[in-house]
Amino acid sequence: MQIIIDGRELRAKLGETILEVALKNGINIPHLCYDPDLPPEGNCRMCICEVNGNVMTTCNTVVENNMIVETETKRINELRKINIELLLSKHKAEESSHPNQLLDLKKKHRIENNGRFEKKHKNKKDKSSYSIVRDDSKCILCGRCINKCSQTQAVNAICFVGRGKDIKVGTAFEHALSETACVDCGQCVMTCPSGALREVDDIAGVKEAIDNKSKYVVVQTAPAIRVSIGEEFGLPVGTIVTKKLVSALRKTGFDKVFDTDFGADLTIVEEASEFIARATSGGVLPMFTSCCPAWVKYVEHFYPEFIPNLSSCKSPHQMVGAVTKTYYAKKLKLNPKDIVVVSIMPCTAKKFECKRPEMKSDGFVDVDFVLTTREAARFIKQEGVDLIGANEEEYDNPLGESTGAGVIFGATGGVMEAALRTAYEYVTGKGVTDLEFNQIRGLPGIKEGSITMKGTEYNFAVVHGLANAKVLMEEIKAGKSKYHFIEVMACPGGCIGGGGQPIPTNDQIRKKRIEALYREDRNLPFRKSHENPSIKKLYDEFLKKPLGKKSHQLLHTKYTKR
Repeated sequence: MQIIIDGRELRAKLGETILEVALKNGINIPHLCYDPDLPPEGNCRMCICEVNGNVMTTCNTVVENNMIVETETKRINELRKINIELLLSKHKAEESSHPNQLLDLKKKHRIENNGRFEKKHKNKKDKSSYSIVRDDSKCILCGRCINKCSQTQAVNAICFVGRGKDIKVGTAFEHALSETACVDCGQCVMTCPSGALREVDDIAGVKEAIDNKSKYVVVQTAPAIRVSIGEEFGLPVGTIVTKKLVSALRKTGFDKVFDTDFGADLTIVEEASEFIARATSGGVLPMFTSCCPAWVKYVEHFYPEFIPNLSSCKSPHQMVGAVTKTYYAKKLKLNPKDIVVVSIMPCTAKKFECKRPEMKSDGFVDVDFVLTTREAARFIKQEGVDLIGANEEEYDNPLGESTGAGVIFGATGGVMEAALRTAYEYVTGKGVTDLEFNQIRGLPGIKEGSITMKGTEYNFAVVHGLANAKVLMEEIKAGKSKYHFIEVMACPGGCIGGGGQPIPTNDQIRKKRIEALYREDRNLPFRKSHENPSIKKLYDEFLKKPLGKKSHQLLHTKYTKR
């Protein structure tokens, strides 16, 4: 079909909305309640345009042949300005480092203060969560966070509360967020257009640690960070900035820069060994991956009967923290109490995870601070460091050496693929002929495959988005599941779409980040976790063997019914 938008003749697919066609072709029609991952609702009325002379919302108007759309007429701009002022009347419009689409529109339309409808606000904040801050004074009632929590994640931790003029976004019975079934995934933060939801900011604590000369502060970067943080500095989506990021972080004052991919490799050696042990000795199956803390918390809240199915492995960054304060501390003759471990993660749930009482080794917390991708970018900018112009430098060894298997942890399916590369070799004694497990790549919500090892077929599944996980969990409860091994990531696309990543994040962006991770995997000299020379050395010198006494003490954990 053909549609004309602002004089441009464009092609549209059957069923596409006007807004979808516009955005796909670089025409930015303002929108606040629209999220490409969710069905359109037309609540905010910001995407109004003149369609064949009539004022219509474009997010929920399906294209018809030969439509003529005008996005910026005098009439539309006047109506849009009134809409912005009405929304601002409910919004405490203070500047923030967090993305705020409403304030961007306020600037564009040159609205003074909060416009003609301004009224006083009650500045109520919920700071009970380790991961997420809720600020009622900035909420514009668009409903995006509620829909994301219910439709994408099947958690329903937040909802509309009250009626009429007293309606607001809140929680059941007005409980603090920390007292709800919130899994800390941060997808509500990703979709909020007005700054009413944002991550807990830990930059001040990190700066204080760096400035304390008695502390030895190390930082580690998650697999997904290297293909996303560049966006915060204006680089194209999917740009790999690994070595520049290492250099930039050194300039901010960290003593050492480690790679969480090392922890991913370590996780695979332990997790693949755990799966083999379960599969061959009548252990609990299916086994679920445990590197996503939001998924782990989801099981603890909604499916506690399946806690035994979770791998006991800590997540990669927690493993790096544990190894830093034991193995590394001994090698460098450092006192663990003086070591501060900072993790840069694509995830808000990692902030909660590092505070779990189970995440300790030899009496010390594994990880002291977690910064999201967005926080890390703000920190680098605040310190006056130029990421784009930075030199390319290598991670510090031994906790900076990694493989392609560690890199792909950042994408949905990557953990399973990495585990299969190692498990197959452990069981058969032969290398995997084809390292590309294409059946579990890409963005379908539930993916599956099978592998035969020593005459036994093992079925595996990969799931991302907790609503998809719920579908699978209900099948398992009903006894309909055929799977032996299941990877679950809470966020759409896996860590590359995590709640701490650059905003916006949509499927188009997720695909480019995933492609970059697999490109990095193909270019590395080692592509199987157990081939990592530094991992081999760690076992030879310290851990001795996978699933051994020392490994269980430092690298494994337990879970809690909530």
